Amino acid sequence: MYFPSRTSSVWIYLLVVLLDCCWDSVSGQLSYSVSEEVNPGTVVGNIAKDLNINVQDLESRMFQIVAGSKTKYFEVNLKTGVLYVNERIDREELCKYEAKCSLSVEAVINNPLKLYRIEIIILDVNDNSPSFTSRSQIINITESTAAGAKCPLQRAHDADVGKNTVHTYKLSQNEHFSLSTHKGESVTAELLLQKALDREKQSVIRLTLTAIDGGTPAKSGSMDIVVHVLDTNDNAPVFSQNLYKTSIFENVKVGTSIITLNATDLDAGPNGQIIYSFSKIDQVTKSDLFDIDENTGIVTNKKNIDFEENNAFEIRVQARDGASSPLTSHAKLLIEVIDVNDNAPEITVTSLLNTVKEDASIGTAIALVSVFDKDGGKNGMVNCKISNDVPFKLESNYKNYYSLVVDGPLDRERTSQYNISITATDEGSPPLSSTSVINVLISDVNDNKPLFTENIINVFVKENSPVGEVIKTVTATDADISQNGQVSYSFLHNNSNSLPLSTMININSETGDIVSLQSFNYEELKTFQFKVQATDSGVPPLSSNVTVNVLILDENDNNPTILAPYSEHGSVNSENIPYSAEAGYFVAKIRAVDSDSGYNALLSYHLSEHKGNNLFRIGTSTGEIRTKRRMSDNDLKTHPLVVLVSDNGEPSLSATVSIDVVVVESAAEIQTQFRHVTIKEESFSALNLYLLIAIVSVSAIFLLSLITLIAVKCHRTDSSFSRYGAPMITTHPDGSWSYSKSTQQYDVCFSSDTLKSDVVVFPAPYPPVDGELISINGGDTFTRTQTLPNKEKPKVQSGDWRYSASLRAGGVMQSSVHMEESSVMQGAQGVLVQNWPTASSAADPEGGEVSPPMGAGVDSNSWHFRYGPGGPGAPPQHLKPGEVPPEAFIIPGSPAIISIRQNQGGEDDKSDFITFGKKEEAKKKKKKKKEKKDKKDKGKDDGDE
Repeated sequence: MYFPSRTSSVWIYLLVVLLDCCWDSVSGQLSYSVSEEVNPGTVVGNIAKDLNINVQDLESRMFQIVAGSKTKYFEVNLKTGVLYVNERIDREELCKYEAKCSLSVEAVINNPLKLYRIEIIILDVNDNSPSFTSRSQIINITESTAAGAKCPLQRAHDADVGKNTVHTYKLSQNEHFSLSTHKGESVTAELLLQKALDREKQSVIRLTLTAIDGGTPAKSGSMDIVVHVLDTNDNAPVFSQNLYKTSIFENVKVGTSIITLNATDLDAGPNGQIIYSFSKIDQVTKSDLFDIDENTGIVTNKKNIDFEENNAFEIRVQARDGASSPLTSHAKLLIEVIDVNDNAPEITVTSLLNTVKEDASIGTAIALVSVFDKDGGKNGMVNCKISNDVPFKLESNYKNYYSLVVDGPLDRERTSQYNISITATDEGSPPLSSTSVINVLISDVNDNKPLFTENIINVFVKENSPVGEVIKTVTATDADISQNGQVSYSFLHNNSNSLPLSTMININSETGDIVSLQSFNYEELKTFQFKVQATDSGVPPLSSNVTVNVLILDENDNNPTILAPYSEHGSVNSENIPYSAEAGYFVAKIRAVDSDSGYNALLSYHLSEHKGNNLFRIGTSTGEIRTKRRMSDNDLKTHPLVVLVSDNGEPSLSATVSIDVVVVESAAEIQTQFRHVTIKEESFSALNLYLLIAIVSVSAIFLLSLITLIAVKCHRTDSSFSRYGAPMITTHPDGSWSYSKSTQQYDVCFSSDTLKSDVVVFPAPYPPVDGELISINGGDTFTRTQTLPNKEKPKVQSGDWRYSASLRAGGVMQSSVHMEESSVMQGAQGVLVQNWPTASSAADPEGGEVSPPMGAGVDSNSWHFRYGPGGPGAPPQHLKPGEVPPEAFIIPGSPAIISIRQNQGGEDDKSDFITFGKKEEAKKKKKKKKEKKDKKDKGKDDGDE
């Protein structure tokens, strides 16, 4: 088939007809034309321009084409506003043999809602060739037939219309026949005999008939004609009329008689017997619908006749005689089909919205409804309405087109979807109707807040309940769905609430479980209140609150407490009663309280009596101790009583108090005891709590530090003693001792008066293996002490030096102190070296005393000293009058004076030693000079302090 190009085959014309008599929302009607069989995508017209609509508004206003049929042949490009072909268009399929073929579509645009009716005329193209119903036609003609006789030929059919249908016929060249054509509604051809036939010369003549249409280029179809020349039968049947007309209702019963044809033949015998039949020149479909009795000429229907498919039929009938070479005659039969109301209206719904929000305003369009009835006349006129009670209504747009709009308030929580029944009824007799149900889903909006089942919730919790226990689960329901109905829980914080709720309870935001974060004590907190807020996840979120009262239930977890004056722990409680006391004499009253409440705080008093003691009784509820009887000589003078105070809890808790009841001879001996009652503070403030925590923390840190220090010292001492040999102690005639170890030395000095002696120890924890021992003997000489060299840089010693109190007479010190650079205190390897002062007296060569400086080292017991002007061989020191030589100094707190002398020769004398002497003489000499230098030394002493 031939398909013209897009540019040359599409003829577009625009016809805008304003429909003043139509409803407001129908803006007008457009008319376009397009050729059939054009390619999909072929532009039909710019609908946006023709409708005067801005192209940018097409997509936002939901412009769309509503097809009138199931196949959507046309579509609109929302970007350009162009109406284009969407599916292949076949005019012959859509309109068959109708001269005019058109498609009606509707265009819909929202905001505001408008409907445009568009008629698209489908133009025919020459895409079908003429064709005959059969490939050949046989014609019988007697040889006696005169020239000029005509014989009808089969009519060619072309599915195209207009000029593209059959335009002319051509007959192949021959000497006997020519072609005669007639133009009316269609072109027909007859075979014209021009020259008499002679059967003896030619009994069969073969011809070719060609049908040509009027298209450009023209198309054609052909058929073979076989002419049999017969012997003479000179009378042909004749119909009573050339044209028969009749009518019939559609859907009549099959086999109904429609019409009876009548033809006569003047011949007699078989040549005059008439046989009726349908001419083969018509379409097969017509002969398939009808039947003719060949003997009677009665025409009946073989199938159901439908007005909607064909409203009229044109049939060619023929009558032939019974001769061996029959003669025929032809007539035309027109059958008109009368419409009956046999088609119910058809309802087509085009949804504009998938779901409708429950807050949609009245008048919101949700769907387009179109109604079509195949019947004609009144049978095709339709009325449409909603048959059930729903908040929607139909608004007429144009003829049988309606808009389904909202007509009342919507509430998804009451009705989440609506089944809208739309009924269409025609005006036939009887009327026919059809119903279509539209399911409209209502979408949720957040218009319902969460609701609790109770306004106030009371929760009872036992005290001492375990931490993490769920004490209550709060639940709120939200009538909305999805996120709008998803509820989360939280505490509503209130500044007026002084309780730290975040440390007491917690709430699960999803389940609403309220969990305790601490164990509650009824005696401290009996009840507290808070609010729980339930919030949905909608936009904006909605919430509601509920008040929760937590009531702590008392447990029997407190023992009774004895009140004063019998409450002092460890005190001896005693009461005196006279020997002459009568029965019922008041002895004492025990008072107790219980921090619990209810039965847990209901106290009872009992005496735990020794066997045989029946002198006293106690009031069970009052706690008063009284005598049961008078005293007798056999009774003890002192009666120890144990009072048991019990509560009524489960299990019962108790407390006891002991009282010694002493029997005295007369009432005058009874003295009232006044006890000091300690008053407890009712409350323990937060400041006190913080102070207590701070004190405990500092004490704990100090205690740990002290323990660590002691552990380190013990470890060093143990390791030091375990490393070297056993010590050696030597006594001397003057009362002094020497303590020595292979690598350590201790000088222990005692005077003859042991009560006034001091002990001075100079240990050396880590001396070298070859270190020499300081010995003490009668020689009173000191040579030297060998020490390891120090590898560390010496640290400068603080100048904060103090004199011993033993150097002061009446608070005044009479000595002067001079620093000797040769006087050093050296530790073991890795220990700091400290400078020590040399003590000397300006007035007394034996006077002067000094104590070690504050902070003399990390561990003052770890030092030993080397004393002298720099070692053996050093030049002797020159002393001023009254100064104590550097080799003599006083041990603080001791009456002894250490006198150290060096061997000037520098020889290695192992008999070097330190002597201890009395310092009494030095004191006498100092006392003489004390008055002279009192002011001077006092000022110096004050300055040093």
